[in-house]
Amino acid sequence: MPNTPHEDWPNEAKQELVKYWDLRRQKHKQISLSINKNVDFENLYDQPYEDNSKVRVAGPFTVESLSPHKVIAVDDDGEFLDNADAADGLRAAPDRSDDEIDFGQVILEHLRTAGVQQAHKEDRIKFTSINPFPGKFISGDGRYVESDSEDAPKKRAAIFIGPEYGTLGRADIVAAAREARDLQFDVLVCCAFNYDAHSSEIDKLADLPILKARMNPDLHMADELKNTGAGNLFVVFGEPDIEFIDAEDGKMQVKINGVDVFHPSKGEVVSGDRDSIAAWFIDTDYNEESFFVRHAYFLGANDPYKQLKSALKAAIDEEAWESLYRDISRPFPKPETGRIAVKVINHLGDEVMKVFNVD
Repeated sequence: MPNTPHEDWPNEAKQELVKYWDLRRQKHKQISLSINKNVDFENLYDQPYEDNSKVRVAGPFTVESLSPHKVIAVDDDGEFLDNADAADGLRAAPDRSDDEIDFGQVILEHLRTAGVQQAHKEDRIKFTSINPFPGKFISGDGRYVESDSEDAPKKRAAIFIGPEYGTLGRADIVAAAREARDLQFDVLVCCAFNYDAHSSEIDKLADLPILKARMNPDLHMADELKNTGAGNLFVVFGEPDIEFIDAEDGKMQVKINGVDVFHPSKGEVVSGDRDSIAAWFIDTDYNEESFFVRHAYFLGANDPYKQLKSALKAAIDEEAWESLYRDISRPFPKPETGRIAVKVINHLGDEVMKVFNVD
Protein backbone atom coordinates (compact mmCIF):
# COMPACT_ATOMS: atom_id res chain seq x y z
CA MET A 1 0.00 0.00 0.00
CA PRO A 2 1.60 3.34 -1.01
CA ASN A 3 2.07 6.10 1.56
CA THR A 4 0.72 8.79 -0.77
CA PRO A 5 -1.80 8.54 -3.61
CA HIS A 6 -0.86 9.01 -7.22
CA GLU A 7 -1.87 12.21 -8.96
CA ASP A 8 -4.08 10.40 -11.49
CA TRP A 9 -6.12 8.62 -8.77
CA PRO A 10 -9.80 9.62 -8.41
CA ASN A 11 -10.72 11.65 -5.32
CA GLU A 12 -12.62 8.75 -3.78
CA ALA A 13 -9.52 6.52 -3.88
CA LYS A 14 -7.35 9.26 -2.40
CA GLN A 15 -9.80 9.69 0.51
CA GLU A 16 -9.88 5.93 1.13
CA LEU A 17 -6.07 5.82 1.28
CA VAL A 18 -6.02 8.63 3.88
CA LYS A 19 -8.64 6.79 5.97
CA TYR A 20 -6.59 3.59 5.73
CA TRP A 21 -3.44 5.18 7.14
CA ASP A 22 -5.42 6.98 9.88
CA LEU A 23 -6.95 3.68 11.00
CA ARG A 24 -3.57 1.96 10.90
CA ARG A 25 -1.95 4.65 13.06
CA GLN A 26 -4.83 4.39 15.56
CA LYS A 27 -4.39 0.63 15.68
CA HIS A 28 -0.64 0.91 16.41
CA LYS A 29 -1.39 3.48 19.11
CA GLN A 30 -3.89 1.13 20.77
CA ILE A 31 -1.35 -1.72 20.63
CA SER A 32 1.31 0.46 22.29
CA LEU A 33 -1.13 1.53 25.01
CA SER A 34 -2.08 -2.08 25.66
CA ILE A 35 1.58 -3.11 25.93
CA ASN A 36 2.42 -0.25 28.28
CA LYS A 37 -0.60 -1.11 30.42
CA ASN A 38 0.15 -4.82 30.81
CA VAL A 39 3.95 -4.98 30.60
CA ASP A 40 5.78 -6.22 33.73
CA PHE A 41 8.98 -4.22 33.28
CA GLU A 42 10.27 -0.97 31.88
CA ASN A 43 13.67 -0.13 30.44
CA LEU A 44 15.17 2.91 32.17
CA TYR A 45 18.09 4.36 30.23
CA ASP A 46 18.87 7.67 31.89
CA GLN A 47 16.44 7.76 34.83
CA PRO A 48 17.14 4.73 37.04
CA TYR A 49 15.28 4.12 40.27
CA GLU A 50 17.13 5.23 43.39
CA ASP A 51 17.22 2.88 46.37
CA ASN A 52 19.24 4.31 49.26
CA SER A 53 18.88 1.08 51.23
CA LYS A 54 21.30 -0.64 48.85
CA VAL A 55 25.09 -0.36 49.18
CA ARG A 56 27.02 0.39 45.99
CA VAL A 57 29.99 -1.96 45.58
CA ALA A 58 31.39 -0.31 42.45
CA GLY A 59 30.57 2.82 40.51
CA PRO A 60 30.04 3.03 36.77
CA PHE A 61 33.03 1.80 34.79
CA THR A 62 34.06 0.73 31.32
CA VAL A 63 36.27 -2.12 30.19
CA GLU A 64 38.76 -1.20 27.49
CA SER A 65 41.12 -3.64 25.86
CA LEU A 66 43.34 -3.90 22.81
CA SER A 67 42.73 -6.96 20.68
CA PRO A 68 45.65 -9.39 20.47
CA HIS A 69 44.50 -10.41 17.00
CA LYS A 70 45.19 -9.08 13.53
CA VAL A 71 44.27 -5.42 13.20
CA ILE A 72 43.92 -3.56 9.91
CA ALA A 73 45.92 -0.33 9.99
CA VAL A 74 43.85 2.85 9.80
CA ASP A 75 44.60 6.50 10.47
CA ASP A 76 42.78 9.02 12.67
CA ASP A 77 40.09 9.50 10.02
CA GLY A 78 39.43 5.78 9.63
CA GLU A 79 41.16 5.56 6.25
CA PHE A 80 43.04 2.34 5.50
CA LEU A 81 46.83 2.55 5.55
CA ASP A 82 49.34 0.51 3.65
CA ASN A 83 51.32 -1.74 6.01
CA ALA A 84 54.58 -0.09 5.00
CA ASP A 85 53.17 3.41 5.63
CA ALA A 86 51.81 2.32 9.01
CA ALA A 87 55.18 0.88 10.00
CA ASP A 88 56.99 4.06 8.98
CA GLY A 89 54.86 6.00 11.45
CA LEU A 90 54.76 9.18 9.37
CA ARG A 91 51.63 11.29 9.36
CA ALA A 92 50.69 14.89 8.72
CA ALA A 93 51.06 17.24 11.66
CA PRO A 94 47.79 18.78 12.92
CA ASP A 95 47.02 22.11 11.25
CA ARG A 96 50.23 21.85 9.25
CA SER A 97 49.70 20.16 5.91
CA ASP A 98 53.30 20.65 4.80
CA ASP A 99 54.96 19.16 7.91
CA GLU A 100 55.06 15.59 9.08
CA ILE A 101 55.47 14.08 12.54
CA ASP A 102 58.05 11.30 12.79
CA PHE A 103 56.23 8.96 15.15
CA GLY A 104 59.36 6.87 15.71
CA GLN A 105 61.35 9.91 16.81
CA VAL A 106 58.59 10.91 19.23
CA ILE A 107 58.62 7.42 20.76
CA LEU A 108 62.40 7.50 21.22
CA GLU A 109 62.20 10.87 22.97
CA HIS A 110 59.54 9.68 25.42
CA LEU A 111 61.36 6.38 25.92
CA ARG A 112 64.54 8.27 26.82
CA THR A 113 62.68 10.20 29.52
CA ALA A 114 60.18 7.66 30.84
CA GLY A 115 62.19 4.46 30.55
CA VAL A 116 60.54 1.04 30.60
CA GLN A 117 58.35 0.26 33.59
CA GLN A 118 58.07 -3.25 35.00
CA ALA A 119 55.50 -4.57 37.45
CA HIS A 120 57.57 -3.08 40.30
CA LYS A 121 59.09 0.39 40.25
CA GLU A 122 62.53 -0.88 41.28
CA ASP A 123 62.61 -2.95 38.09
CA ARG A 124 62.38 0.10 35.84
CA ILE A 125 64.89 0.41 33.02
CA LYS A 126 66.29 3.94 32.99
CA PHE A 127 68.17 4.77 29.82
CA THR A 128 71.23 6.95 30.11
CA SER A 129 70.99 7.69 26.39
CA ILE A 130 69.00 6.70 23.30
CA ASN A 131 70.14 7.57 19.80
CA PRO A 132 68.52 6.83 16.43
CA PHE A 133 69.90 3.73 14.74
CA PRO A 134 69.81 3.18 10.94
CA GLY A 135 68.79 -0.45 11.00
CA LYS A 136 66.22 -2.28 8.92
CA PHE A 137 64.12 -3.04 11.99
CA ILE A 138 66.09 -1.45 14.82
CA SER A 139 65.16 2.23 15.25
CA GLY A 140 67.18 3.15 18.33
CA ASP A 141 70.31 2.32 20.31
CA GLY A 142 69.66 2.64 24.04
CA ARG A 143 72.19 2.48 26.85
CA TYR A 144 71.33 1.58 30.46
CA VAL A 145 73.07 0.35 33.60
CA GLU A 146 72.13 -2.97 35.17
CA SER A 147 72.18 -1.65 38.75
CA ASP A 148 72.95 1.45 40.80
CA SER A 149 76.43 0.29 41.82
CA GLU A 150 79.41 2.25 40.50
CA ASP A 151 81.04 -0.73 38.78
CA ALA A 152 77.81 -1.99 37.20
CA PRO A 153 78.28 -2.84 33.53
CA LYS A 154 76.52 -0.82 30.85
CA LYS A 155 74.18 -2.59 28.47
CA ARG A 156 73.05 -1.87 24.92
CA ALA A 157 69.37 -2.16 24.09
CA ALA A 158 68.06 -2.38 20.55
CA ILE A 159 64.80 -0.43 20.23
CA PHE A 160 62.22 -1.85 17.82
CA ILE A 161 59.13 0.35 17.32
CA GLY A 162 55.92 -1.20 16.02
CA PRO A 163 53.36 0.51 13.79
CA GLU A 164 51.43 3.50 15.08
CA TYR A 165 48.21 1.96 13.75
CA GLY A 166 48.17 -1.81 13.87
CA THR A 167 49.44 -4.93 15.61
CA LEU A 168 53.03 -6.08 15.98
CA GLY A 169 53.41 -9.71 14.94
CA ARG A 170 55.78 -12.51 15.86
CA ALA A 171 57.49 -12.60 12.46
CA ASP A 172 58.61 -8.95 12.75
CA ILE A 173 59.82 -9.53 16.32
CA VAL A 174 61.93 -12.50 15.23
CA ALA A 175 63.40 -10.51 12.33
CA ALA A 176 64.27 -7.61 14.66
CA ALA A 177 65.81 -10.02 17.18
CA ARG A 178 68.03 -11.53 14.50
CA GLU A 179 69.22 -8.09 13.47
CA ALA A 180 69.86 -7.10 17.11
CA ARG A 181 71.80 -10.29 17.74
CA ASP A 182 73.93 -9.84 14.64
CA LEU A 183 74.73 -6.30 15.81
CA GLN A 184 75.68 -7.65 19.27
CA PHE A 185 73.04 -5.85 21.32
CA ASP A 186 72.42 -7.15 24.85
CA VAL A 187 68.60 -6.98 24.78
CA LEU A 188 65.81 -6.20 22.33
CA VAL A 189 63.09 -3.82 23.54
CA CYS A 190 59.96 -3.98 21.37
CA CYS A 191 57.55 -1.04 21.71
CA ALA A 192 54.01 -1.46 20.38
CA PHE A 193 50.46 -0.58 21.26
CA ASN A 194 49.43 -4.17 20.75
CA TYR A 195 50.90 -7.59 19.96
CA ASP A 196 49.32 -10.50 18.17
CA ALA A 197 48.53 -13.67 20.09
CA HIS A 198 51.54 -15.63 18.77
CA SER A 199 54.07 -12.98 19.82
CA SER A 200 53.76 -14.29 23.39
CA GLU A 201 55.40 -17.53 22.25
CA ILE A 202 58.85 -15.91 21.99
CA ASP A 203 60.76 -14.14 24.76
CA LYS A 204 64.33 -14.97 23.73
CA LEU A 205 66.30 -15.64 20.57
CA ALA A 206 69.34 -17.72 21.46
CA ASP A 207 70.98 -15.68 24.26
CA LEU A 208 69.20 -12.39 23.40
CA PRO A 209 66.33 -11.50 25.79
CA ILE A 210 63.28 -9.94 24.13
CA LEU A 211 61.18 -7.43 26.08
CA LYS A 212 57.71 -6.64 24.75
CA ALA A 213 56.76 -3.22 26.14
CA ARG A 214 53.17 -2.09 25.70
CA MET A 215 52.89 1.59 24.87
CA ASN A 216 50.30 3.76 26.57
CA PRO A 217 47.57 4.89 24.13
CA ASP A 218 48.34 8.47 25.22
CA LEU A 219 51.37 8.27 22.92
CA HIS A 220 48.98 8.56 19.97
CA MET A 221 48.94 12.26 20.86
CA ALA A 222 52.52 12.40 19.56
CA ASP A 223 54.10 15.82 20.09
CA GLU A 224 51.01 17.13 21.89
CA LEU A 225 51.86 14.90 24.88
CA LYS A 226 54.14 16.61 27.37
CA ASN A 227 57.40 14.72 27.83
CA THR A 228 57.56 14.81 31.64
CA GLY A 229 58.66 11.23 32.23
CA ALA A 230 55.66 10.65 34.50
CA GLY A 231 53.20 7.83 33.99
CA ASN A 232 53.65 4.30 32.73
CA LEU A 233 54.13 4.98 29.03
CA PHE A 234 56.12 1.79 28.38
CA VAL A 235 55.26 -1.24 30.51
CA VAL A 236 56.74 -4.74 30.24
CA PHE A 237 54.26 -7.23 31.56
CA GLY A 238 55.62 -10.76 31.35
CA GLU A 239 54.05 -14.08 30.51
CA PRO A 240 51.78 -16.12 32.79
CA ASP A 241 53.57 -18.99 34.56
CA ILE A 242 51.07 -21.87 34.61
CA GLU A 243 50.93 -25.62 35.23
CA PHE A 244 48.56 -28.21 33.79
CA ILE A 245 46.90 -30.63 36.20
CA ASP A 246 45.14 -33.83 35.16
CA ALA A 247 41.64 -34.13 36.61
CA GLU A 248 39.06 -36.90 36.71
CA ASP A 249 37.06 -38.08 33.70
CA GLY A 250 39.77 -36.96 31.29
CA LYS A 251 39.39 -33.31 32.27
CA MET A 252 42.17 -30.87 33.13
CA GLN A 253 42.86 -27.90 35.39
CA VAL A 254 45.17 -24.89 35.15
CA LYS A 255 47.22 -23.58 38.06
CA ILE A 256 48.74 -20.12 37.83
CA ASN A 257 51.93 -19.45 39.78
CA GLY A 258 52.58 -15.86 38.76
CA VAL A 259 53.81 -13.75 35.90
CA ASP A 260 57.31 -13.91 34.44
CA VAL A 261 59.02 -10.52 34.04
CA PHE A 262 62.51 -9.44 33.04
CA HIS A 263 64.51 -8.07 35.98
CA PRO A 264 67.06 -5.59 34.57
CA SER A 265 69.21 -5.46 37.71
CA LYS A 266 69.69 -9.23 37.49
CA GLY A 267 69.69 -9.42 33.70
CA GLU A 268 67.31 -12.39 33.75
CA VAL A 269 63.65 -13.33 33.73
CA VAL A 270 62.20 -13.79 37.21
CA SER A 271 58.78 -15.07 38.18
CA GLY A 272 56.40 -13.03 40.31
CA ASP A 273 54.01 -14.77 42.69
CA ARG A 274 50.21 -14.86 42.67
CA ASP A 275 50.03 -11.67 44.76
CA SER A 276 51.03 -9.66 41.69
CA ILE A 277 47.91 -10.85 39.83
CA ALA A 278 44.59 -9.02 40.15
CA ALA A 279 42.54 -11.28 37.85
CA TRP A 280 43.06 -14.09 35.39
CA PHE A 281 40.81 -15.60 32.73
CA ILE A 282 40.82 -18.78 30.65
CA ASP A 283 39.44 -19.49 27.22
CA THR A 284 39.23 -23.27 27.48
CA ASP A 285 38.71 -23.76 23.73
CA TYR A 286 40.64 -20.97 22.00
CA ASN A 287 39.91 -20.68 18.25
CA GLU A 288 42.68 -18.13 17.41
CA GLU A 289 40.06 -15.60 16.33
CA SER A 290 38.68 -14.22 19.59
CA PHE A 291 39.20 -14.63 23.33
CA PHE A 292 36.06 -15.85 25.08
CA VAL A 293 36.09 -15.70 28.89
CA ARG A 294 34.88 -19.13 29.98
CA HIS A 295 36.59 -19.10 33.41
CA ALA A 296 37.24 -15.97 35.51
CA TYR A 297 39.19 -15.85 38.78
CA PHE A 298 40.53 -13.16 41.10
CA LEU A 299 43.68 -13.03 43.22
CA GLY A 300 45.79 -10.44 45.03
CA ALA A 301 47.85 -9.97 48.16
CA ASN A 302 44.88 -8.98 50.33
CA ASP A 303 41.78 -11.16 50.23
CA PRO A 304 38.98 -8.64 49.56
CA TYR A 305 36.40 -10.99 51.11
CA LYS A 306 36.42 -9.20 54.47
CA GLN A 307 36.28 -5.72 52.92
CA LEU A 308 33.41 -6.80 50.66
CA LYS A 309 31.55 -8.32 53.59
CA SER A 310 31.89 -5.18 55.72
CA ALA A 311 30.98 -2.89 52.79
CA LEU A 312 27.80 -4.80 52.06
CA LYS A 313 27.02 -5.20 55.77
CA ALA A 314 25.78 -8.66 54.97
CA ALA A 315 26.96 -12.24 54.80
CA ILE A 316 28.39 -13.52 51.52
CA ASP A 317 28.29 -17.08 50.30
CA GLU A 318 31.87 -17.92 51.24
CA GLU A 319 31.87 -21.11 49.19
CA ALA A 320 30.81 -19.20 46.08
CA TRP A 321 33.48 -16.57 46.73
CA GLU A 322 36.20 -19.19 47.16
CA SER A 323 35.25 -20.65 43.79
CA LEU A 324 36.32 -17.32 42.25
CA TYR A 325 39.22 -16.39 44.55
CA ARG A 326 41.66 -19.16 43.62
CA ASP A 327 44.83 -19.91 41.68
CA ILE A 328 43.65 -23.33 40.43
CA SER A 329 40.83 -23.42 37.91
CA ARG A 330 37.81 -25.65 38.04
CA PRO A 331 38.09 -28.83 35.94
CA PHE A 332 37.15 -28.47 32.27
CA PRO A 333 37.20 -30.80 29.24
CA LYS A 334 40.26 -30.77 27.04
CA PRO A 335 39.76 -28.34 24.13
CA GLU A 336 38.71 -29.62 20.75
CA THR A 337 41.01 -27.08 19.11
CA GLY A 338 43.98 -28.36 21.12
CA ARG A 339 44.66 -24.84 22.43
CA ILE A 340 43.72 -22.78 25.45
CA ALA A 341 44.44 -19.11 26.10
CA VAL A 342 45.21 -17.53 29.47
CA LYS A 343 44.88 -13.80 30.07
CA VAL A 344 46.32 -12.14 33.18
CA ILE A 345 45.75 -8.62 34.51
CA ASN A 346 47.98 -7.08 37.17
CA HIS A 347 47.18 -4.38 39.71
CA LEU A 348 48.35 -1.65 37.34
CA GLY A 349 45.67 -2.64 34.83
CA ASP A 350 48.17 -4.12 32.36
CA GLU A 351 47.16 -7.33 30.64
CA VAL A 352 48.92 -10.13 28.81
CA MET A 353 47.64 -13.18 26.99
CA LYS A 354 49.40 -16.39 26.02
CA VAL A 355 48.23 -19.35 23.97
CA PHE A 356 49.13 -22.87 25.14
CA ASN A 357 48.97 -26.10 23.13
CA VAL A 358 47.33 -28.92 25.03
CA ASP A 359 48.20 -32.49 24.03
